Amino acid sequence: MPGGKARGLVVFAAMAGSVLGVVLQLQQSALWNWAAYAGLVAGALAGWFVQHALRSPVRGFLPMALLLGAIGGAGLAGLRATAYADGALSPALEGQDVQVVGVVAQMPQRGEGMVRFTFEVESAEPPNVPRRISLGWYAEGSGPWGRAGAVDAPGPVHAGERWRMTVRLRAPHGNLNPHGFDQELRLWEQGVQATGYVRTGARDPRPERVAVTWTHPVERLREAVRDAVLERVTDPRPAGVIAALVTGDQNAIDSLIKLSSQLSMLHSPTDKSWAGLQPRNWA
Repeated sequence: MPGGKARGLVVFAAMAGSVLGVVLQLQQSALWNWAAYAGLVAGALAGWFVQHALRSPVRGFLPMALLLGAIGGAGLAGLRATAYADGALSPALEGQDVQVVGVVAQMPQRGEGMVRFTFEVESAEPPNVPRRISLGWYAEGSGPWGRAGAVDAPGPVHAGERWRMTVRLRAPHGNLNPHGFDQELRLWEQGVQATGYVRTGARDPRPERVAVTWTHPVERLREAVRDAVLERVTDPRPAGVIAALVTGDQNAIDSLIKLSSQLSMLHSPTDKSWAGLQPRNWA
Protein backbone atom coordinates (compact mmCIF):
# COMPACT_ATOMS: atom_id res chain seq x y z
CA MET A 1 0.00 0.00 0.00
CA PRO A 2 1.56 3.38 -0.95
CA GLY A 3 2.21 6.12 1.56
CA GLY A 4 2.36 9.92 1.69
CA LYS A 5 1.32 11.76 -1.45
CA ALA A 6 0.78 8.50 -3.29
CA ARG A 7 -1.83 7.49 -0.72
CA GLY A 8 -3.65 10.74 -1.40
CA LEU A 9 -3.77 9.85 -5.09
CA VAL A 10 -5.27 6.49 -4.24
CA VAL A 11 -7.95 8.09 -2.07
CA PHE A 12 -8.74 10.59 -4.81
CA ALA A 13 -9.06 7.76 -7.34
CA ALA A 14 -11.44 5.90 -5.03
CA MET A 15 -13.59 9.03 -4.53
CA ALA A 16 -13.69 9.70 -8.28
CA GLY A 17 -14.69 6.09 -8.81
CA SER A 18 -17.49 6.37 -6.28
CA VAL A 19 -18.94 9.35 -8.16
CA LEU A 20 -18.72 7.37 -11.39
CA GLY A 21 -20.48 4.45 -9.72
CA VAL A 22 -23.35 6.64 -8.57
CA VAL A 23 -23.75 8.04 -12.09
CA LEU A 24 -23.85 4.55 -13.54
CA GLN A 25 -26.39 3.36 -10.97
CA LEU A 26 -28.67 6.28 -11.84
CA GLN A 27 -28.85 5.00 -15.42
CA GLN A 28 -30.65 1.82 -14.31
CA SER A 29 -34.17 1.54 -15.67
CA ALA A 30 -35.20 -0.68 -12.73
CA LEU A 31 -33.73 -1.34 -9.31
CA TRP A 32 -32.18 -4.65 -8.35
CA ASN A 33 -32.87 -6.44 -5.11
CA TRP A 34 -31.19 -4.80 -2.13
CA ALA A 35 -29.02 -7.91 -1.63
CA ALA A 36 -27.33 -7.32 -5.00
CA TYR A 37 -26.30 -3.81 -3.98
CA ALA A 38 -25.15 -5.06 -0.59
CA GLY A 39 -22.99 -7.58 -2.44
CA LEU A 40 -21.40 -4.77 -4.46
CA VAL A 41 -20.51 -2.88 -1.30
CA ALA A 42 -19.13 -6.00 0.35
CA GLY A 43 -17.11 -6.84 -2.76
CA ALA A 44 -15.63 -3.34 -2.88
CA LEU A 45 -14.59 -3.52 0.78
CA ALA A 46 -13.11 -6.99 0.33
CA GLY A 47 -11.16 -5.89 -2.71
CA TRP A 48 -9.82 -2.87 -0.84
CA PHE A 49 -8.56 -5.01 2.05
CA VAL A 50 -6.97 -7.52 -0.35
CA GLN A 51 -5.10 -4.78 -2.19
CA HIS A 52 -4.01 -3.31 1.13
CA ALA A 53 -2.69 -6.70 2.27
CA LEU A 54 -0.83 -7.27 -1.00
CA ARG A 55 0.77 -3.80 -0.79
CA SER A 56 0.36 -3.27 -4.51
CA PRO A 57 2.49 -0.56 -6.21
CA VAL A 58 0.88 2.82 -6.83
CA ARG A 59 0.63 2.47 -10.61
CA GLY A 60 -1.20 -0.80 -10.30
CA PHE A 61 -3.38 0.25 -7.40
CA LEU A 62 -4.77 3.49 -8.88
CA PRO A 63 -6.92 1.78 -11.55
CA MET A 64 -8.04 -0.78 -8.96
CA ALA A 65 -8.96 2.02 -6.52
CA LEU A 66 -11.02 3.66 -9.27
CA LEU A 67 -12.81 0.39 -10.01
CA LEU A 68 -13.42 -0.47 -6.36
CA GLY A 69 -14.71 3.05 -5.71
CA ALA A 70 -17.12 2.74 -8.63
CA ILE A 71 -18.40 -0.62 -7.36
CA GLY A 72 -18.85 0.72 -3.84
CA GLY A 73 -20.51 3.93 -5.01
CA ALA A 74 -22.99 2.06 -7.19
CA GLY A 75 -23.79 -0.31 -4.33
CA LEU A 76 -24.38 2.46 -1.79
CA ALA A 77 -26.54 4.46 -4.22
CA GLY A 78 -28.57 1.34 -4.99
CA LEU A 79 -29.07 0.54 -1.31
CA ARG A 80 -30.27 4.09 -0.69
CA ALA A 81 -32.64 3.91 -3.64
CA THR A 82 -34.15 0.57 -2.60
CA ALA A 83 -34.61 1.77 0.98
CA TYR A 84 -36.37 4.90 -0.28
CA ALA A 85 -38.56 2.92 -2.67
CA ASP A 86 -39.60 0.51 0.09
CA GLY A 87 -40.96 3.47 2.08
CA ALA A 88 -43.13 4.78 -0.77
CA LEU A 89 -46.90 5.09 -0.45
CA SER A 90 -48.78 1.95 -1.42
CA PRO A 91 -51.06 2.56 -4.45
CA ALA A 92 -53.87 0.86 -2.51
CA LEU A 93 -53.86 3.73 0.01
CA GLU A 94 -54.16 6.53 -2.52
CA GLY A 95 -57.48 8.33 -2.15
CA GLN A 96 -58.38 6.37 1.00
CA ASP A 97 -59.05 7.84 4.45
CA VAL A 98 -56.05 7.19 6.69
CA GLN A 99 -55.83 8.11 10.36
CA VAL A 100 -52.33 9.23 11.28
CA VAL A 101 -50.58 10.32 14.47
CA GLY A 102 -47.38 12.28 14.17
CA VAL A 103 -45.43 15.48 14.71
CA VAL A 104 -45.34 18.68 12.66
CA ALA A 105 -41.73 18.63 11.47
CA GLN A 106 -41.33 22.06 9.85
CA MET A 107 -42.58 25.60 10.19
CA PRO A 108 -46.09 25.60 8.68
CA GLN A 109 -46.60 27.63 5.50
CA ARG A 110 -49.73 29.73 5.82
CA GLY A 111 -51.80 31.09 2.97
CA GLU A 112 -55.26 32.50 2.42
CA GLY A 113 -57.64 29.95 3.91
CA MET A 114 -55.04 27.19 4.17
CA VAL A 115 -51.93 25.97 5.93
CA ARG A 116 -49.38 23.45 4.60
CA PHE A 117 -46.90 21.57 6.75
CA THR A 118 -44.52 18.61 6.77
CA PHE A 119 -45.70 15.78 9.00
CA GLU A 120 -43.59 12.97 10.46
CA VAL A 121 -45.88 9.97 10.86
CA GLU A 122 -45.47 7.92 14.05
CA SER A 123 -48.40 5.56 13.54
CA ALA A 124 -51.15 5.08 10.98
CA GLU A 125 -54.28 3.05 10.38
CA PRO A 126 -54.15 1.39 7.86
CA PRO A 127 -50.38 0.95 8.30
CA ASN A 128 -47.51 1.25 5.79
CA VAL A 129 -47.79 5.02 5.42
CA PRO A 130 -44.53 6.83 4.52
CA ARG A 131 -42.59 8.28 7.41
CA ARG A 132 -42.55 11.84 6.03
CA ILE A 133 -45.55 13.40 4.26
CA SER A 134 -46.70 16.87 3.23
CA LEU A 135 -50.22 17.89 4.24
CA GLY A 136 -52.53 20.77 3.44
CA TRP A 137 -55.27 21.86 5.85
CA TYR A 138 -57.87 23.91 4.00
CA ALA A 139 -60.51 26.11 5.55
CA GLU A 140 -64.13 25.25 4.89
CA GLY A 141 -65.30 26.86 1.67
CA SER A 142 -61.79 27.78 0.51
CA GLY A 143 -61.70 25.28 -2.34
CA PRO A 144 -62.65 26.05 -5.96
CA TRP A 145 -66.21 24.85 -5.30
CA GLY A 146 -66.47 26.44 -1.86
CA ARG A 147 -69.04 28.98 -0.78
CA ALA A 148 -68.35 32.62 -1.57
CA GLY A 149 -67.48 35.04 1.20
CA ALA A 150 -65.28 34.73 4.26
CA VAL A 151 -64.06 31.30 5.35
CA ASP A 152 -62.92 29.93 8.68
CA ALA A 153 -59.17 29.58 9.08
CA PRO A 154 -57.80 26.04 9.49
CA GLY A 155 -56.52 24.77 12.79
CA PRO A 156 -53.56 26.48 14.54
CA VAL A 157 -50.79 24.03 13.66
CA HIS A 158 -47.29 24.69 15.02
CA ALA A 159 -43.93 23.00 14.61
CA GLY A 160 -43.23 20.32 17.23
CA GLU A 161 -46.89 19.57 17.97
CA ARG A 162 -48.22 16.01 17.90
CA TRP A 163 -51.57 15.64 16.10
CA ARG A 164 -54.07 12.91 15.36
CA MET A 165 -55.98 13.49 12.12
CA THR A 166 -57.64 11.80 9.17
CA VAL A 167 -55.97 12.46 5.84
CA ARG A 168 -56.09 11.43 2.20
CA LEU A 169 -52.78 10.84 0.45
CA ARG A 170 -51.28 10.34 -2.98
CA ALA A 171 -47.82 9.82 -4.39
CA PRO A 172 -45.85 13.06 -4.92
CA HIS A 173 -46.50 14.71 -8.27
CA GLY A 174 -45.79 18.13 -9.69
CA ASN A 175 -45.84 20.06 -12.94
CA LEU A 176 -42.50 20.35 -14.76
CA ASN A 177 -42.14 23.07 -17.36
CA PRO A 178 -39.00 23.67 -19.45
CA HIS A 179 -36.41 25.40 -17.25
CA GLY A 180 -39.08 25.69 -14.55
CA PHE A 181 -39.35 24.60 -10.94
CA ASP A 182 -39.52 20.83 -10.34
CA GLN A 183 -41.85 20.33 -7.37
CA GLU A 184 -41.55 16.54 -7.43
CA LEU A 185 -37.76 16.75 -7.27
CA ARG A 186 -37.99 19.19 -4.36
CA LEU A 187 -40.21 16.79 -2.41
CA TRP A 188 -37.79 13.94 -3.16
CA GLU A 189 -34.88 16.01 -1.83
CA GLN A 190 -36.84 16.64 1.39
CA GLY A 191 -37.65 12.95 1.83
CA VAL A 192 -41.40 13.54 1.36
CA GLN A 193 -42.98 10.39 -0.09
CA ALA A 194 -46.65 11.37 -0.06
CA THR A 195 -48.76 14.50 -0.24
CA GLY A 196 -52.35 15.01 0.81
CA TYR A 197 -54.84 17.00 2.82
CA VAL A 198 -56.56 16.89 6.18
CA ARG A 199 -60.15 15.61 6.14
CA THR A 200 -62.48 18.00 7.96
CA GLY A 201 -65.90 16.93 6.69
CA ALA A 202 -68.98 16.51 8.86
CA ARG A 203 -68.49 12.73 8.97
CA ASP A 204 -64.75 12.87 9.64
CA PRO A 205 -63.21 12.79 13.14
CA ARG A 206 -62.03 16.25 14.11
CA PRO A 207 -58.24 16.76 14.05
CA GLU A 208 -56.92 16.57 17.60
CA ARG A 209 -53.79 18.09 19.08
CA VAL A 210 -52.38 15.31 21.25
CA ALA A 211 -49.37 17.02 22.82
CA VAL A 212 -46.76 19.75 22.44
CA THR A 213 -43.32 18.19 22.11
CA TRP A 214 -39.82 19.64 22.24
CA THR A 215 -38.80 18.07 18.96
CA HIS A 216 -37.68 20.31 16.08
CA PRO A 217 -36.62 23.27 18.27
CA VAL A 218 -35.06 25.13 15.34
CA GLU A 219 -38.34 25.04 13.41
CA ARG A 220 -40.21 26.24 16.50
CA LEU A 221 -37.81 29.17 16.79
CA ARG A 222 -38.13 30.04 13.10
CA GLU A 223 -41.90 30.00 13.38
CA ALA A 224 -41.86 32.22 16.47
CA VAL A 225 -39.63 34.77 14.72
CA ARG A 226 -41.76 34.68 11.56
CA ASP A 227 -44.99 35.19 13.50
CA ALA A 228 -43.45 38.03 15.52
CA VAL A 229 -42.42 39.83 12.33
CA LEU A 230 -45.86 39.44 10.75
CA GLU A 231 -47.52 40.65 13.96
CA ARG A 232 -45.40 43.77 14.44
CA VAL A 233 -45.10 44.96 10.84
CA THR A 234 -48.52 46.20 9.79
CA ASP A 235 -47.92 46.39 6.03
CA PRO A 236 -48.02 42.78 4.75
CA ARG A 237 -45.64 43.43 1.83
CA PRO A 238 -42.56 44.54 3.81
CA ALA A 239 -43.54 42.04 6.53
CA GLY A 240 -43.30 39.22 4.01
CA VAL A 241 -39.96 40.49 2.77
CA ILE A 242 -38.52 40.68 6.29
CA ALA A 243 -39.88 37.24 7.23
CA ALA A 244 -38.44 35.76 4.03
CA LEU A 245 -35.00 37.24 4.65
CA VAL A 246 -34.85 36.39 8.36
CA THR A 247 -36.46 32.94 8.48
CA GLY A 248 -36.56 31.72 4.88
CA ASP A 249 -40.34 31.38 4.99
CA GLN A 250 -41.21 29.96 1.57
CA ASN A 251 -44.69 31.46 1.57
CA ALA A 252 -43.27 34.90 2.30
CA ILE A 253 -40.70 34.43 -0.47
CA ASP A 254 -43.50 33.58 -2.90
CA SER A 255 -45.24 36.79 -1.89
CA LEU A 256 -42.01 38.68 -2.49
CA ILE A 257 -41.73 37.20 -5.99
CA LYS A 258 -45.29 38.26 -6.77
CA LEU A 259 -44.51 41.76 -5.53
CA SER A 260 -41.38 41.92 -7.70
CA SER A 261 -43.40 40.80 -10.71
CA GLN A 262 -45.94 43.57 -10.10
CA LEU A 263 -43.20 46.19 -9.78
CA SER A 264 -41.50 44.97 -12.94
CA MET A 265 -44.70 45.66 -14.88
CA LEU A 266 -44.19 49.36 -14.11
CA HIS A 267 -41.07 49.38 -16.32
CA SER A 268 -41.40 50.65 -19.84
CA PRO A 269 -41.65 47.86 -22.41
CA THR A 270 -38.82 49.60 -24.27
CA ASP A 271 -36.50 49.25 -21.27
CA LYS A 272 -33.38 47.28 -22.13
CA SER A 273 -33.99 45.00 -19.16
CA TRP A 274 -36.93 43.53 -21.07
CA ALA A 275 -34.78 42.55 -24.02
CA GLY A 276 -34.21 39.02 -22.78
CA LEU A 277 -37.82 38.43 -21.77
CA GLN A 278 -39.10 37.57 -25.21
CA PRO A 279 -41.62 34.71 -25.43
CA ARG A 280 -40.18 31.37 -26.46
CA ASN A 281 -41.62 28.68 -28.64
CA TRP A 282 -41.44 25.40 -26.70
CA ALA A 283 -42.53 23.33 -29.66
